[in-house]
Amino acid sequence: MDLYIYYRVPVNNVEVLRDRVLGMQGSIVQEYGIVCELKRRPDEKDGGQTWMEIYHAVPAGFEATLGRAIAHAGLAALIDGPRHTEIFVDVSTCA
Repeated sequence: MDLYIYYRVPVNNVEVLRDRVLGMQGSIVQEYGIVCELKRRPDEKDGGQTWMEIYHAVPAGFEATLGRAIAHAGLAALIDGPRHTEIFVDVSTCA
């Protein structure tokens, strides 16, 4: 399964958050071999941006591991509102 996590980032937190997320994802790649991406919408609205973290082909239970990494990186203090997680699976594995 793949995790898609999106949230709002105040523009004054963009640089710090980017560095923290990329550092966190780098650790995840090294420790778990999971392919990660970080994206954002191209526009800004009401002083913020919408960002998305993507984690491909994660194993069962990875959300708990990611939760600990997020807490360790202090990401919650840098975003506006909650993180929204969507889970997708490959069509070929559904049925």
